[in-house]
Amino acid sequence: MPDDSLTPPDPAAPAPGSTPLSGLERLLAGALAVAALAMPVLLYLLRVNEGDLRGARRRLDEARASLRRAEESAGVYGDTTRAAIAASEKSVPDTQPYIVVSIAENRLWYKLGDSVLFTTRVATGTGKTLKRPGGKEYRFETPRGRLKVERKEVEPAWVPPDWHYLEFAKKKKTRTVKLDPKKELRLSDGSSIAVLGHDVVKRLPGGEVVTYAVKEGHEIMADGRILIPPLGTNQRKYLGVLGAFRLYMGDGYGIHGTDVPTSIGTQASHGCVRVRNEDIETLYQIVKVGTPVFIY
Repeated sequence: MPDDSLTPPDPAAPAPGSTPLSGLERLLAGALAVAALAMPVLLYLLRVNEGDLRGARRRLDEARASLRRAEESAGVYGDTTRAAIAASEKSVPDTQPYIVVSIAENRLWYKLGDSVLFTTRVATGTGKTLKRPGGKEYRFETPRGRLKVERKEVEPAWVPPDWHYLEFAKKKKTRTVKLDPKKELRLSDGSSIAVLGHDVVKRLPGGEVVTYAVKEGHEIMADGRILIPPLGTNQRKYLGVLGAFRLYMGDGYGIHGTDVPTSIGTQASHGCVRVRNEDIETLYQIVKVGTPVFIY
């Protein structure tokens, strides 16, 4: 016969001398007994799940931070630029596309309302200052405020201002000399420099005339000084420096391509907004004359 002392009591069985339990009461008593046995396991699982939840939250925060960094590198702007763009959006009609340039983030957005139609990295002004004899200063900053696309240009030529030659002379540790288009500049070797038609030429002592090549970085030297060619001459025009297209914004400033693609994403220009050549081609196609440009 089985030993009753080794048989576990039935949790649903009535105590000796008590009234027998109904079927429902026995069912409830059994459920409570099972719940009591399962409680330690449930508490353990809750502690594990709580730890997992904290880990999940931490991973979510890390993912959000990573996404923010990715968005910023892809052209989703920071708080300062976001506020500036919000102000820009309110100042143009909903149907009017516009351009926003962030100097701090070196990025351009072409937008319609709050929708980004196109974005790319840019190069902006260095902020450096060049002093010339006499006290005048040139500060190479990208202008801030509201401008507009005044015209669109194909194969734009860069006409260097005087400061370009002053800057070049400073690098060479020499001075500049301006060429008068109506006079010859005589040199120490017996030759002279003059304007012939639209070209700056050198007349050699034997009468031979040589036209100066046109190339940035190879400016004309006159007895050790940097020559500033007259405006309107071919030697005062550089092709290819601005890329194939330019969106001109007035006062010498523009959005254009570059022959120094490694400068994109930095403060490297003398005030204009540089973009990659493939990007200026896109902008030339989609941006219309009159488009507002907000620079911050």
